[in-house]
Amino acid sequence: MKILFAFLVTFLPFNCQSQVLLKADGPGNTYELINSALAPGNEAVEHPECIHGAFGRHIAEVWDEDLKENVFEFYSHVTPDNDRCEKLDRQRVEIKTYEPSPDNLKGTLGETVTYRWKFKLPKGFQPSTNFTHLHQIKAVGGAQDLPLFTLTARKSKINQLIVIHNNETTVASSNLSEFEGVWVEITEKIKIGANGTYSITIKKVKNGEELLSFCSNDLMTIRPDNDFIRPKWGIYRSLKKKEDLRDEAVRFNEFSIKEE
Repeated sequence: MKILFAFLVTFLPFNCQSQVLLKADGPGNTYELINSALAPGNEAVEHPECIHGAFGRHIAEVWDEDLKENVFEFYSHVTPDNDRCEKLDRQRVEIKTYEPSPDNLKGTLGETVTYRWKFKLPKGFQPSTNFTHLHQIKAVGGAQDLPLFTLTARKSKINQLIVIHNNETTVASSNLSEFEGVWVEITEKIKIGANGTYSITIKKVKNGEELLSFCSNDLMTIRPDNDFIRPKWGIYRSLKKKEDLRDEAVRFNEFSIKEE
């Protein structure tokens, strides 16, 4: 009954506005809740439980004292987690929309899609020098392997949180320390086209302070041979330098996808 109730409260009322909201509602049945919102009848969670089943599910719903509500907590372990037993030099625990998802969760040419969510990195978060992705906008169809947009943490002399376009161009960055131990809210708006528009802002939930922003009115937001774009959220990181890393628990909540 919990899953059905959550689906009715957080999913159906928003469909009439082409909007879906995924919000934690308490411990238990977490994967089922995620699937019901992002890919009903299918699997929207990518996890390393093929190799680390003893830990149990790598996403849980926990009480957050700052927000005074339940949130999703994503777990990533340096050992033995990997990428679904397919790639051993990286590890992944992510949620996504994809081909089986409803049409209103797939961004197609000419549409404008707004993604919103909240997340909190733990204090002392340790990213890789290679990649530690927290969010990606990917495409389906044609040249789909490389992400269109990536929000990633990177180890450097001063650790950074970076926004990358087309897997190669850094368009915005900020000191990662600004994001540790605080809840932030991200708003990402994309008009989909060869000459589309893109904006992202990240603000502290507590006081609205802006920590990062970028906007472009002329940017490729879908490739000519792509069918649609889709979001992913979670922890996807390289294991090539394990000494850079530690076990992490990153919190997310209130994922919203709205099409216009």
